[in-house]
Parts: sequence; structure tokens; C-alpha cells
Amino acid sequence: MLLRVCCPSSFFHIRPLHLFTSSSKLPSLRREFRLVPSRSSSSSSSSNRMESSSASSSSQTPVTALETDSLAKDLQNQNLDEGGKMKRKLEDFNWDHSFVKELPGDPRSDVISREVLHACYSKVSPSVPVDDPQLVAWSDSVAELLELDPKEFERPDFPLLLSGAKPLPGAMPYAQCYGGHQFGMWAGQLGDGRAITLGEVLNSKGERWELQLKGAGKTPYSRFADGLAVLRSSIREFLCSEGMHFLGIPTTRALCLLTTGQDVTRDMFYDGNPKEEPGAIVCRVSQSFLRFGSYQIHASREKEDLEIVRKLADYAIKHHFPHIESMNRSDSLSFITGKEDDSVVDLTSNKYAAWVVEIAERTATLVARWQGVGFTHGVLNTDNMSILGQTIDYGPFGFLDAFDPSFTPNTTDLPGRRYCFANQPDIGLWNIAQFAKSLAVAELINQKEANYAMERYGDKFMDEYQAIMSKKLGLSKYNKDIISKLLNNMAVDKVDYTNFFRLLSNVKADPNTPEDQLLKPLKAALLDIGKERKEAWIKWVQAYIQEVSGSDTSDEERKARMDSVNPKYILRNYLCQSAIDAAEQGDFSEVNNLIRLMKNPYEDQPGMEKYARLPPAWAYRPGVCMLSCSS
Repeated sequence: MLLRVCCPSSFFHIRPLHLFTSSSKLPSLRREFRLVPSRSSSSSSSSNRMESSSASSSSQTPVTALETDSLAKDLQNQNLDEGGKMKRKLEDFNWDHSFVKELPGDPRSDVISREVLHACYSKVSPSVPVDDPQLVAWSDSVAELLELDPKEFERPDFPLLLSGAKPLPGAMPYAQCYGGHQFGMWAGQLGDGRAITLGEVLNSKGERWELQLKGAGKTPYSRFADGLAVLRSSIREFLCSEGMHFLGIPTTRALCLLTTGQDVTRDMFYDGNPKEEPGAIVCRVSQSFLRFGSYQIHASREKEDLEIVRKLADYAIKHHFPHIESMNRSDSLSFITGKEDDSVVDLTSNKYAAWVVEIAERTATLVARWQGVGFTHGVLNTDNMSILGQTIDYGPFGFLDAFDPSFTPNTTDLPGRRYCFANQPDIGLWNIAQFAKSLAVAELINQKEANYAMERYGDKFMDEYQAIMSKKLGLSKYNKDIISKLLNNMAVDKVDYTNFFRLLSNVKADPNTPEDQLLKPLKAALLDIGKERKEAWIKWVQAYIQEVSGSDTSDEERKARMDSVNPKYILRNYLCQSAIDAAEQGDFSEVNNLIRLMKNPYEDQPGMEKYARLPPAWAYRPGVCMLSCSS
């Protein structure tokens, strides 16, 4: 079946970026960082925060009936701490291995780089060379998800077990096969070239968690690479995985970070000057590492591989979207998508349609939250898009410092800035279109259903984005004029994104505030602005005060609400680099300082104010503010 899935122009108007003056120098891609549905989208009710970090970052999959026996067996061997919580040794993990047992695998077990056909994975063991590996950082909250006894981190053999140098009892390691579009071009087979999944662990609540070692050695998908990872990129992934979680943004997690004791050769800037760097491994944790590209690769091969697309979809629905299986006609999930007689999409009659719509909505929510905190992923290829709507694969990411919609942290992305901050909503939609096309090729959904998923992406993004921006400004309802003019001012004057919104909560809703006092609460963010720009900011603050003064909310209450969604601390690239520089000299104290800091990004944390400072001059050198995909 041939079906062309595009982004229907009737659903979205991509407006010119209004965040610049006519004299500004723009990249070739000029976009407003919002998708605007052509029809009015329903306004969603705003929640108290983006959601609690534990709920949004690690949405847990309900236990299925097939897992009951495994849980019963697990409870017979439970070991409880003084608070009644389960605690396990590594040997006591309740492994399930549903991915390997239920899906077709590669009959070969070697790691020779090759095209792997008709398989979702290849069994492969970690092969990273180690020399006295060391555990240098870990996450207590991830250990709690796994019900891992914290004392296990003290085991002398823990670094050997979690580096893969020593087999972890019960594990059944494999590398996943997937493809993807990279920078808009189909790249064919990609796969886990340096990540090896150990298997899935079920905790006593029935939650499924995959453990994956990144940098664990070669796989059939390594191509010309060595399957290893270096310390600098591993520190960034470990810190950002946990930092995003505590910001309340869906993300994969990281259990621990280890050094291998062996150097790895890397050409960081692809300029022909490779150097030796310390090797490292991150143990990543997620309910699933399935990506859009996991489906694309099999759809691209067509013929008998189309049945694998169906099997993989059934697997994901069964284990990670079980509520979709239980839908029935009484749920009345039917939607009109046009004026024609056949324009009704009934999600209860096709579980795959309901599934792709939910993935589209989760993705839209994720991207809206990125925009809210100024996060730029940097490499939004389809193989880096999780079907669970989580942030996955932390490479050359970056948070906005000075507000610049065209900011990209990826040097490879510089020519066209395809993945710049402003373009992320558009790219999310484009990636959903490619994912939907894969399901359509396998005849799991039709054109109407694919288009409806993309329409839902746009509606959901707008609902989430408007709610987030309203909360960031302490507004009772979305005000496009106020927000657009603010972002325009911030772009013109290169205002620090994080610090400005944090300071904005100090503005009093008093229309009688003297003009010479209006900018005082924002002084630390509005640096080096001339008379003309000062007048523009005064005019905006006056309009803002007029808007918020119409609410019954007190200044104190509004400040508390705004501070709960505007972080004081984010993982700025220069903070990462400071920790990396020290770690490469054997000092991991700054890594652990950042771990503690990022656990409470919305709190003031007295004594930690230096971590909220603007980047120093050295932070703008290559390799700090911008990075390559090399790791």
C-alpha cells in the first residue's frame, strides 16, 4: 500500500517569526515557535504545575494480567526496609524480557556491522574494555523506581556488573534495530550502535523498567564506530536525564555513571584532530526505548517486514498502552475531520489509530514543555523520538541563555538550523508524519487517521503551550499580545530566558507604580539597554501590570505560582563543562553538586546562587555553548 502522509496545510498556518525587528539577521528557517491550527483549538484547563516530576517524567505503565504470576513470585521473595519499602540486591531483580520473547530476533549473535533483516533486535553482550572501572555518580530516585537497595552501590563488584564487564545475573542483553530520518533525509538502518539493553525489570507495583548500558561496546549496528562513549558526553547525559525529570519534563532516566579506566579516541569537532578522552558508561532507564525509527525501518523494507510493524505495534500497546486494548464503542471516541460523509474518525474501531493519536498528543505535550523551559534537543531525528513522549538521547542539547529563537546547540545543524529552538514544534509534527506514514504503509491506519493524528498534535501543542506560557507569566488566561511582545523584546535585547521569568514574579500588580520603578525588579535581567529599548520595556511592563492587576490573585500568591513553574536553576552548558573539566582530572565533586542542585530546580536553595549566574565569557567557546554529535 502506498500512502503519502504529509502535514496538511489546512490544519496549520506556519506564521513568519514575529520575534525580530526588520534589521535582524535571520537564518534561512524563519518560524514562530508555535504551531497555529487554522481552526480554533479548545483551551485546556491549566494544572498547578507542568505536573509533578514523578508523574510526568516517569508515567508508569499499569500491570497487565499476564504479569500477575511474576508479581506473585516476586512478593514471596520480598525484602523490606524499615519503612516497608521493597529493597533488592542486583541478583534479586525480577527480569521479564518480553521484548526478546515476543518479537522476532536476529539469528546471528556476532557484532559484525551488517544489515539486520526481519528482526527487531540482535542478542549481543557488552564488550567494553575496562581497567578498574569506578562508580562516580548515581541516582537515588531511579534506584527507588527499581527498588534497588542503596547499599548495592557500595558493592566492590557494582562497577563491573553495571559496566557489563561482569554478566549481571538474569540479564538477556540485546541491541535494538531501528532506522530513521536524520536532518530530514532517510538514513536507512541505524540501530543501537553503542547501547546495549540488559533487559526489563518488573518492580512490585508491576512497573516495567528497561536497563540499558550506553557505551558498552560494539553491536551489529555500530557501523564504523567503536561502540564506546566518553566521559564528557556521559556526564551530560546523566545530569540532563535527571535534571529534566526534576523539572517535570518526561524523560528517560539514568541510574548511574561509571568510568571504564580506558581512554577512547574522539575527533570532537570533526576537524581531523582526534584526541584521547576518558571512557565512560551510563546506565539508562526507561519503560521502553522504542522510537519512531523502530517502526520506520521495517515499513521501509515492506513485504514480510510489514508484519513486524504490526507485531511491534501490538507489543507496544500491550505493554505500554494497555488502556487502548480495553477501549470499546461505548467510549464514543469519534471525531469529525471534515465536511465529507466519510470524514469521521472512530478511534474505538481501530486501536492503531487511537495509539498514533496518543503518541502525537504525548509528543506535542513534550515539545511544549521543552519550549516552556527553553530546552533545545539539538538532534530531533526520528530515531531520537520516543513513542512514550519522553526526551531521549541527550547529545548536543542546550538550554537557552540569551533568548534567541534561532539557537541551535549542534554544530552539525548550523547550516540550516533545522533543529533550532523555534523549529522544534514544526519538527515534532514532521516526525509524527513520518511515524504515521510507517503505520499507514503497514495498513494499520488510513489517510484520515494519519491526518487526524497530526491535527491532534497541533491542537494539543497549542493547548499545552498556551497554558504553560500563561502560568509562566502568572496570567489567569492566555494573552497572545502580551506574550508575543515580551518574546519580541527578549529576542531584541538577548535577555536571559530563565532568569527573566524568575525575576518577573517580583513585579507587583500595582498600576500606580512610578515609571522609574517599573523595571527595578527586572534590573538583573535587563542589562545594557539604551533609552529606546528602556521605553519599550516600560511600555510592556505597564501593559503586563494592567493585565495581572485585573485578577483577584495577590502578589504573594502569584509569585508562588510563577516560581513553581519558572526554574531558578537549569543545566546550563557551562555548568556541565565545569563539572566535566574537573571530572577529567579525577574530581567528581562538581558532578555530584549538580545532581543535588537539579533535584530542586524551582527552589531558591540558599548558598547555591552562583549556579544561576549568567554564563561567563569562556562559556561561548566551541565545545561549550555548541557541540557536535561526536561522543
